[in-house]
Amino acid sequence: MILIIKMFMEMKKEKVSNNVFDFKEQLAKFSELQCSDVLRKLRTDLDNGLDEDEVEYCHERYGYNEINSGPKNTWYKRLYESFINSFNIILFVIIGISFCTDYYFAAAGQKDLRSVIVISTMVFISGILGFIQNTKSDKASEELKSMINTTATVLRDGKKDEVPLVDVVPGDIIFLSAGSIIPADVRIMSAKDLFISQSSLTGESLPVEKFVDCNVMSDTSKLHSVIEARNLCFMGTNVISGSGICVVISIGNNTYFGSMAKDVLQKKVETNFDKGIKDIGAMLIKFVIIMALTVFFINGLFKHDWIQSFLFAISVAIGLTPEMLPVIVTTNLAKGATVMARKKTIVKNLSSIQNFGAMDILCTDKTGTLTQDKIVLEEHLNVHGEEDERVFKHAFLNSYYQTGLKNLLDIAVLEHIKMEGRNLDNVIERYSLIDEIPFDFVRKRMSVVLRDKSGKTQLITKGAVETMLNVCSFVEYKGKVEELTENLKREVLERMAVLNNKGMRVIGVAHKTQFDEQIENFSVNNEKNMVFIGFVAFLDPAKESSKDAIKLLNNFGVDVKVLTGDNDLVTKYICEKVCIKNTNILTGPEIENMSNDELKNKVDNIGIFAKLSPQQKSLVVTALRENGHVVGFMGDGINDAPAMKKADVAISVDTAVDIAKESADIILLEKDLKVLVNGVVEGRKIFGNIVKYIKMATSSNFGNMLSILIACAFIPFLPMLPLQILVLNLFYDISQTVIPWDNMDSEYLQKQKKWDIKSIKKFMFTIGPVSTIFDLTMFIILYFIFGCNDPTDQYKVAFFQTGWFVLSIITQTIIIHFIRTEKLPFIESIASKPVLIMTTSLIIVGLMTPFGEIGNYMKMVALPLTYFMWLFLIISGYIISILLVKKIYIKKYKNWL
Repeated sequence: MILIIKMFMEMKKEKVSNNVFDFKEQLAKFSELQCSDVLRKLRTDLDNGLDEDEVEYCHERYGYNEINSGPKNTWYKRLYESFINSFNIILFVIIGISFCTDYYFAAAGQKDLRSVIVISTMVFISGILGFIQNTKSDKASEELKSMINTTATVLRDGKKDEVPLVDVVPGDIIFLSAGSIIPADVRIMSAKDLFISQSSLTGESLPVEKFVDCNVMSDTSKLHSVIEARNLCFMGTNVISGSGICVVISIGNNTYFGSMAKDVLQKKVETNFDKGIKDIGAMLIKFVIIMALTVFFINGLFKHDWIQSFLFAISVAIGLTPEMLPVIVTTNLAKGATVMARKKTIVKNLSSIQNFGAMDILCTDKTGTLTQDKIVLEEHLNVHGEEDERVFKHAFLNSYYQTGLKNLLDIAVLEHIKMEGRNLDNVIERYSLIDEIPFDFVRKRMSVVLRDKSGKTQLITKGAVETMLNVCSFVEYKGKVEELTENLKREVLERMAVLNNKGMRVIGVAHKTQFDEQIENFSVNNEKNMVFIGFVAFLDPAKESSKDAIKLLNNFGVDVKVLTGDNDLVTKYICEKVCIKNTNILTGPEIENMSNDELKNKVDNIGIFAKLSPQQKSLVVTALRENGHVVGFMGDGINDAPAMKKADVAISVDTAVDIAKESADIILLEKDLKVLVNGVVEGRKIFGNIVKYIKMATSSNFGNMLSILIACAFIPFLPMLPLQILVLNLFYDISQTVIPWDNMDSEYLQKQKKWDIKSIKKFMFTIGPVSTIFDLTMFIILYFIFGCNDPTDQYKVAFFQTGWFVLSIITQTIIIHFIRTEKLPFIESIASKPVLIMTTSLIIVGLMTPFGEIGNYMKMVALPLTYFMWLFLIISGYIISILLVKKIYIKKYKNWL
């Protein structure tokens, strides 16, 4: 059946029809055409774009802008994956063997399918539960992802509109600005200092400048170097700085990225969570094989019945196999994603939830995360610190006329007019925009070129004060234009420091009216020999919620570090306001002169990293990870994307730029660290419940199988029938299906948790033998007091087997309450209602089983009252012993789960 499903899946795989040679040749041809020819060939224009009918036609002809990298996660694929895992494969083999030995090759009167039915039921329950949870998980994931709006700015019917990337079609006119993702393969129609990061395709970290001019390539090279075409941009790349207008050439699988999709999208980095699950699975499988073989040989040697020993060993293998592990993991992750969604957190990558909980360092930007993200203009001053209307006017003209991505500072300048009820219409009417030089993260400034009605041209620039001074040769000082000497530079920087120490973000303003020659197109080369006229100072107050959130994160063992491109003094002021304890500062220029080893030695002791470039943020995150930390990075800008890709868990917000959202594993619907705290807590709950199951399963099964080994050596009959072991394991598996809904102690959530195979082994070898001691006690009581020592007396043998079955089901069920917490169960820590109901029900079922038809079917006998008196004493001793061993274990190893 499984093979049929697999073959059916293979037949259903979607075929990718791309011809790699054809699409490269097409891109090369478009690169060689004039802009007008490109537009004519695509039946579009720069004034109106496509209309709705043309868009609909393109969808019918070209499909949607999606990459088909292989078969979709269909229901039959999920069904296959739910049943085929390393643990179930063992069970499938056992089912086949049991079918052959118990039925196919058995004598006519001895054919018995009970073992096959029970094992198949276990596999069926595990597989169906896994299928249901995977389906719910996929559905929830798709619903959550649909809440993340990644769009492109498109011209349609003469109007700009934001459309989902999937709806972009050939012929669409696209507008680009800093932070935009290139939605498809496009041809540049106009560009202004347009720099594109192509690292996702080429691995080259430096951005590439794009131009409008034709890029004619020789016939021998064009099909191999189309990626180097300077007038083409490619799907999956992103705009670092500048602005541009382009037209879509090809979409989906017919893009350069589409041709790489199979290789690129199949490369999945193994996370800390994935590695932990794989290592645990491998350890458990080894344990199953070793124990089953040991039981087989010991039982065979002592009982001299190798066929019966073989069947018993198979039952032992089944009893040891944690077939519910995939279900528990999937259920935990799916439940966690749903809970986090209700708390304004979208999980794009389910396995990242555990990394979220394991995080011990959170790197975050300052603006909008620690602050209110509501910047207001507080001061407009000349170099002497005096309020100057002329400084404000120049800053206003710069912000008003720029056409690129208006940042919060620009908005604050424009809003300042409204707040004061002022009107600068008369000033605006005097000027017209001639050109502009957009902002980028390297220059840290932007310029506009204006011309007034008299024909006078003026270049107005604003940006980071240090970079502004680098392009200024003069300064307005005491009413005159003076040469900018080193002393005057020092005075300007001191004035800036005074404002910075008040928590203000300071921007320099400069202008220039004298040019060497008549200039048609302005560029960064014209930003020189300018006149520095003063400052505009902004205040972004710290969030009150940030202070509380940082305290909570610290209480949960997460150290918060600030990585920002902003000024170090401003950042320190804000950090002190929100109670970040470590305010040691390291700046980008200092990092520039450090080796990797020097940076690694320094990063742990630094709380504020200021004046960082995007690459330096990435270096800091890498250094922290190499020091053994699990690092989360929270970012929302294009300059955060490189660091997000290096982090263990990348966190962004729904209002972030496209590339930041695409780089994120987890997206917050509210830019607030308190929302982040909820995610950390949920991640730790998920990890804790998974570890609970693993430690319960391994310790309990190990104890039972150790008891079986000893019983096989000294008792002249099987201590429990194979069918009874199978049913016992089935009951135990059912009891553990509710673990994902259990509570976690608040103390457990205070510290980050990581996978530790050694800890699981220690737990198994310490707690498991405790149950063995009381199993042996029950063996002695049954063997000597109740006289169950004659292998020829079928009633006494059944009495022994029934007595141990009842003890096992109670101890294996009640141990759940003792393992789930390091506190005193039922008193200091109470399990959730689902766990209480399930465990109570199974204990009742276990006690009633010998007295019903199921018991008869399993060859059990009714037990006398005196047995239950001994059972009560043994269970009491078992509980006391577990509590003592737990206390010793915690004292020795300093942890429990």
